[in-house]
Amino acid sequence: MSKLVIVGTLAFDAIETPFGKTDKILGGAATYIGLAASHFNIDSAAVSVVGGDFPQDYLDLLSNKKIDISGVEIVKEGKTFFWSGKYHNDMNSRDTLATELNTLADFNPVVPEDYKNAEIVMLGNLHPIVQSSVLDQMTTKPKLVILDTMNFWMDCALDDLLNVIKRIDVITINDEEARQLTGEYSLVVAARKIHEMGPKYVVIKKGEHGALLFHNDHVFYAPALPLEEVFDPTGAGDTFAGGFAGYIAKTGDTSFENMKNAVIYGSTLASFCVEKFGTERMQNLSNSEVHKRLLQFKQLTQFDIELT
Repeated sequence: MSKLVIVGTLAFDAIETPFGKTDKILGGAATYIGLAASHFNIDSAAVSVVGGDFPQDYLDLLSNKKIDISGVEIVKEGKTFFWSGKYHNDMNSRDTLATELNTLADFNPVVPEDYKNAEIVMLGNLHPIVQSSVLDQMTTKPKLVILDTMNFWMDCALDDLLNVIKRIDVITINDEEARQLTGEYSLVVAARKIHEMGPKYVVIKKGEHGALLFHNDHVFYAPALPLEEVFDPTGAGDTFAGGFAGYIAKTGDTSFENMKNAVIYGSTLASFCVEKFGTERMQNLSNSEVHKRLLQFKQLTQFDIELT
């Protein structure tokens, strides 16, 4: 089993969808990634920053999921990162209503000593310079570095983003971001261009239409599980990344064949995340529920084609 370092935000979210709205609730990339990865019973640590307004109950939740929080900086006089958004009726597009960086504006991540030799590093969506600084702290070269990013950094920090992309093994982005990063509409061509930037593996998330995994000339596609109800898509991409990274850390196998399984596990966990607001569904998700849904995935995707 490999150690996993998770770098990202611990945050407050306020969310509005066609199904309702919330006040400030627990959110953040590191939160979703950590909750998803915790299903694999691995040795993981979160590296993040919060303000004095961040409830101890939220930190206890992560600790109870066996996530090491010694890398979480608490700025007692500061306020925690806050994001507010409103989803449109199609649940695929949203408007950002507020973004308050607060303590995140001056965040200098510190990787705990016990995790500077971690085999797997999951760089959640943050400024590319912050992501790079984490890699600079690792005492041994990680077996696999996974990076998630977004169009915001492509708009305002492209050179820094391209520099960190050179140093990673796997990038996870959505289809819109892949097209923006490369200027290519075809996702196959876009993936090839991203390969040339550095990553050996490219994961392109397509929301309700599943995910694509590219490695050289090999392509794997995993559909999204058809769901009766989607209440809140917030955190689904981070949950996917957490499932992906957690599975790789659990198995220690970074081959393309094993990454196919990681994509399925990531997609399965993300399918739970969207069923309730925020992290609510992920907090109490049982392993038996995950196993049952994995069997549904298997039935959805596997059959013998009879060639005539």
